[in-house]
Amino acid sequence: MNDILQKAPLLLGLMLTASIAQSPNSVFIEDLTWIEVRDAIDQGRTTIIVPTGGTEQNGPHMVLGKHNYLVKYKAGEIANQLGDTLVAPVVAYVPEGDIDPPTSHMRFAGTISIPEDVFGSVLEFTARSFRQHGFLDIAFIGDSGGNQATQKFVAEKLNEEWTETNVRVHHVSDFYPGRGDDWVISQNISAEDVGGHAGTHDTSSLLYLNPSMLRLNQMKPGRPGDGQGHTGNPAVSTPEFGERILNMQIEDAVGQINRERLAKR
Repeated sequence: MNDILQKAPLLLGLMLTASIAQSPNSVFIEDLTWIEVRDAIDQGRTTIIVPTGGTEQNGPHMVLGKHNYLVKYKAGEIANQLGDTLVAPVVAYVPEGDIDPPTSHMRFAGTISIPEDVFGSVLEFTARSFRQHGFLDIAFIGDSGGNQATQKFVAEKLNEEWTETNVRVHHVSDFYPGRGDDWVISQNISAEDVGGHAGTHDTSSLLYLNPSMLRLNQMKPGRPGDGQGHTGNPAVSTPEFGERILNMQIEDAVGQINRERLAKR
């Protein structure tokens, strides 16, 4: 009996530690149980971000999962700043060009492409699912230029259908491409060096967040049509550029979502 009494504080401490460790502390629904998501909605967390990325080539210096990594990070930061928001799993498969014969990014090994209408259906039924569960604001945030038109189309389609309800879908257009490239150019970097695909914008962001996703010895200038797959000069990228670019995108997305949530439904 004395042995049990002596061990009681230890057992109580272990139980308390386990309880704390299992308490949800994430905005990402894939980290939560269905009960935790239900309770979050009941407590007023009725905005959900649907981040879209892509699995595509990014030149010889950058991994194929760039968009998915970056958009998940940014969506998480946006959700934390909004305060009453959760984040859906990243939509990692998006249109990247024709498959046979291959066009655009499909000309490079590892890229995965789906048709535009399939991408649109994924977005549409993702939004319908979240509406069914009780979310009121569904925000599409796309980290790639090719995702924007379909996000806009699906948001407009569902908003027209749901006019008489209090549910809205938002295509967060202020997020992409954002102000980052113009700001880098203002720092005396030429537009040619800034580039476009897998250029200074994304390279700097990864230098700041996760340099392991870069091949630093492969940072060479790329030009359209040269067969490398990227444009711009990634060697001029810096972590400081990346921090500023990320903060601008996050700030602009938070601002747009807040404005649109406050607008009359």
